[in-house]
This record gives sequence, C-alpha cells and structure tokens, in this order.
Amino acid sequence: MSIFIGPALLLLLVAIELLILKALNKPIPWSEITMNLNSGQILLWLGRGLEVLGYYYMATLIPYQLTDYLGLFWVVLIAFILWDHQFYWLHNLHHKIPLLWYIHEVHHQGEHFNSSLGIRNSWFSSISSLPFFLPLVFLGIPVEVFVLVSSIHYFVQFYNHNDVIKHPKWMEKVFITPSLHKVHHGVNREYLNKNCGGTFSIWDRIYGTHQQELEEVPVKLGLRKSFSTGSPILVNILPFLKSPRPNAKLNNDPLLNLASFLLYMQLLSFIAIQEQLTIVSGTVFVVFVVLGTIILGLIQEGKRYAWSMWVFNLIASSLVMNYIGLFDFQYVIVSVIATAVYTCIVVFRGLTARIRKSPRGF
Repeated sequence: MSIFIGPALLLLLVAIELLILKALNKPIPWSEITMNLNSGQILLWLGRGLEVLGYYYMATLIPYQLTDYLGLFWVVLIAFILWDHQFYWLHNLHHKIPLLWYIHEVHHQGEHFNSSLGIRNSWFSSISSLPFFLPLVFLGIPVEVFVLVSSIHYFVQFYNHNDVIKHPKWMEKVFITPSLHKVHHGVNREYLNKNCGGTFSIWDRIYGTHQQELEEVPVKLGLRKSFSTGSPILVNILPFLKSPRPNAKLNNDPLLNLASFLLYMQLLSFIAIQEQLTIVSGTVFVVFVVLGTIILGLIQEGKRYAWSMWVFNLIASSLVMNYIGLFDFQYVIVSVIATAVYTCIVVFRGLTARIRKSPRGF
C-alpha cells in the first residue's frame, strides 16, 4: 500500500495545479498534459521495478553494507548526497551521448512547463539510469536506502516542474528550483544543456553548467525540431529512428483528455494490488491499460473509429478481469466504474451533438 501513495500524490498534485491555472485564467495545454500522463506510465512503472530489482541483485554481490559501520542516519545522508551527484552526471550525459539522448528526449518533447511534465519519461529511462548508481552499490548502500533517497529526489524533480510556486533567488544558491529547471528545458542557445542537477544546484556550479533564468531571454521550451503525435509508442520509439516525424493536430477538449486521468487511475489500481496478482492476471491488466493508452492517442488525433475501440476495450477488459478474478479487488472495480461512467458521458455528449446538427433532429 505504501508504494501506492507516491504515484497517487503525483496525480493529485497535477490536478490541483490545473485547478489553480484555471482559476488564474491561464491556458491549459490539455492535449500535452494527456501525453504527459499517457506516455506509457504502466511500462514506466515496470521499468522502475526492474531498476530496483537490478540494484538489489548487484547489491547482493557486495559482501558488506555501509550500515555495518555507520548509523542509519549517516548512511541515508551519504546516499542522499551521492545519489544527487550521480544523477547530475546521469542527466548531463543523457544530453550529450546520442543513444542516451534518444531516451531522455521524451521528457523534453513537452512544450509547456507544468507538473505533469515531471511524470513524462521514456519507457527506457529507469534502465539507462541504473549504471550511474553503481557507486552506491559499491559503497554498500542497502536497497531500502536506495529506494528511499531516489523516491525523495524524484519527488523533488516532479515538484520542480510546477508553474505555480515561485521561489526567492537565494534558494538557487543551494537548490534546483522550478525556475532553474525551466531553464534546463529551454532550447535557447543561452540555456541549452544547462542546470542538469536534480536537487542541489552545487553540482552545476562545480561543473560549469549553472545558468539562471534571464529576464531578457524568455525560455523557449520543447525540441529544436518538434513533432506532434498522440501515440505513446511513437513518442518513445521515434527518437531512435530516422523516419519522418508526424505533425498531428491533437484534440484539446478537456473532457476527452480527462481519459488520461482515468488511465492513470488504472495504473494506481495495478500498483495497489500488484503483489497479489498472478503472472497471468498481472499481464492481462498491463495489456488492457497499454491498449487504453494507444486508443487514447488515436482519440487525441481525431480518428473516427477510436471511440468504438475505447468502448470495446472497456467491455472486453471488464469481462476478462471479472473472469480471472480481478473484480475481487476494490481498486479495480472503482477504476472500471469511473471509466464506464466517463465513457457514457462522452458518448451521450457525442450523440446529442449529432442530433443538434441534424436538420430533422435525428
């Protein structure tokens, strides 16, 4: 249950930020937020599991643990600082080595700075990150401490994508702030490949990559050669290919894009019950959620057949999940019911819109 809290909190904070932006009458890039939440989160979660599993197995090869010599407080403190240093180089080299950049590019595809961008990452990001944390393994940092400090750092990085809370400049002498990280996302010449730190800004100062936001240079976000697609597959795979990049016109309708929150709820359901799932039931769950993300991409691109696929996936997944016993879990039932109610609302709205357009009413 404890691992459920983190991802659930992220979704809640994204929703709160959107409400604040709405109250401030700021434009909300719904289609991009959908992709940020829909970029394959369940595969990202599985990748994170592989990262932790990989660390665990490497740690078993080390015949000692740092906790054998130091108290837990000092071990956590050392791990916290060392993790952040290693993340700096992880981040820096993901901008400079082409293969690693193809992975990290997914995060930089977003052209609007908001909390949901902090959730958008490549399917392969956890796997490519693991080698950079080998020094923690060799130092004897236990896997439990690794998970703790990495979770804290990742939450700080998520926070640093918010576009609501402002911070005094003096904080930038110690910490990476949203302003500093926004600079990192800039494609301006002045900002390119700057501020690679995760939590502490000292690493950028030491290694010469620190850059404050300049009033005279507005930050231009995204990629130098941007593209647009609703497909989470293309978002993750295209960076590795030389094929032409699409420029699809995406639907910015808030109601349609609400589906991304429902798919994220299904991810939360999976996280909450994953330890109780068999290989078969877990695989079935993952497959249906992945299909949902693909179909949502088609909906975003305005494909006429996409809603039929959405309804079919909802019905098929409900029947199969019930058959294999997944409806024994309350989380699954709640997420499926919420998706069903949402689907009925969208379909009803579509039907009433057609009736209004028809000259005879039907």
